[in-house]
Amino acid sequence: MTDKVLMVGAGLSGAVIGRRLAEAGHSVTVMDARDHVAGNCHTRRDPQTGVLVHVYGPHIFHTDDAEVWEYVNTFETFLPFKNRVKTTSQGAVYSLPINLHTINQFYGRTFRPEEARAFIETQADTSITDPQTFEDQALRFVGPDLYEAFFKGYTEKQWGCSPTELPASILKRLPVRFNYDDNYFFHRFQGMPEGGYTAMVERILDHPGIDVHLETAFDPADAGDWDHVFWSGPLDGFFGYELGRLGYRTLDFEEFRSTGDWQGCAVMNYGDRDIPYTRITEHKHFSPWESHEGSVLYREFSRECGPDDIPYYPIRLVAEKAMLGDYVARAKDQRNVTFVGRLGTYRYLDMDVTIREAMDTAAIWLEARQAGQPAPVFARDPL
Repeated sequence: MTDKVLMVGAGLSGAVIGRRLAEAGHSVTVMDARDHVAGNCHTRRDPQTGVLVHVYGPHIFHTDDAEVWEYVNTFETFLPFKNRVKTTSQGAVYSLPINLHTINQFYGRTFRPEEARAFIETQADTSITDPQTFEDQALRFVGPDLYEAFFKGYTEKQWGCSPTELPASILKRLPVRFNYDDNYFFHRFQGMPEGGYTAMVERILDHPGIDVHLETAFDPADAGDWDHVFWSGPLDGFFGYELGRLGYRTLDFEEFRSTGDWQGCAVMNYGDRDIPYTRITEHKHFSPWESHEGSVLYREFSRECGPDDIPYYPIRLVAEKAMLGDYVARAKDQRNVTFVGRLGTYRYLDMDVTIREAMDTAAIWLEARQAGQPAPVFARDPL
């Protein structure tokens, strides 16, 4: 049986699910309120310099999922790219994540790996046995000096609150290395799409069973017009924010231009609290196989997301989790809607996880349809 299916959002979730369902013979319509596909990983060529710009901030692909890596390479060639982040802190430049070079430079020492490990343990607050907050986690594992230099100010700017209000799980994603490995990620597959993410998503959506409508907003009240709707917009937005707005952070970008090489790296963080931006990104360094005389850079500012802003990542503090539970309960009352992606499930998801969940969601949906069973409301429970 052929279903008439709607994907709300032309980002990774909508594109991957739409493609899988179209290949299975279903009629798929994709709607997006913006004038481009690929969501927040949208890339475009700057007409003045030719630099491939990550319009909504840099997106670096990294994964251990071989199937996801094979999938994205089916639609775009991914070339090697290692994210080597630098940070300016207290008048000096260091490499991130914290590694042996960072430790030796910061303390003016020449530690070997085991010496550095033992030294950092003397700096750590070992009285913290069960870290509950971001600050607890940092003090327990690196101590106050490294915490103040590299995490505290940056985190306050990024999240708009004290690190004592954030869960320890946020910092657990950031490694500390006792060798000279300055590759920010540790995944087996890492790279950048040669022609950009937008070109990749356009190819995913290039199927005779898919009809794409850009600059087209969708009213959730019309969900009943479709056999099934996949919603990748904000979960609370589907319900008209009736219970209040879930907390998100948004980003502002201050673009500036230069000739030559302005900062010598793709990402320079700014850890000091008195510098208002969190980082500067120089976009030509995200395509190191290209050569451009001109350069396009963004100063990146993080702030609370307002009603007219683009939500980037969920805050998920206590108040948001309570409200989230109420919205999840409402979502589970829907009969022909599946909520997907970072916004639809109110979870921080990397691109590879987004694609994996989209592939799994499509498979589950197709199996349910074939068995005459109701489709899942969430592929992964947001709570």
